[in-house]
Amino acid sequence: MIAFLGALPLASSRWFLTPLLLVPLAVGVWAWRAGTDADAAGLRVRALFGQRRIPWAEVAELATDARGQAVVRLRDGRLAALPAVRSVDLPDLVAASGHPLTDPRRRAD
Repeated sequence: MIAFLGALPLASSRWFLTPLLLVPLAVGVWAWRAGTDADAAGLRVRALFGQRRIPWAEVAELATDARGQAVVRLRDGRLAALPAVRSVDLPDLVAASGHPLTDPRRRAD
């Protein structure tokens, strides 16, 4: 909303600058729409246009990239980004799924 209001004086100064208002509008719609949902059946990854359902049976690993963005590695080796999920959110994502969280670095005593 702030970007839209900030672009308004520039866009209204000349008629050919009016399409500049579409940029903050598109970013706002993307931010409102994009995200990741988890339930017992799997993950639902939502983007600006469309969504993708990933069953837990296809998930090989939840990990993070160098920037701290969460990604899911599928059993076939492909990676899929999880919008709006950071590395600190991964335990909450797994807890929302209803599956137990296991740490592969922890040894059984």
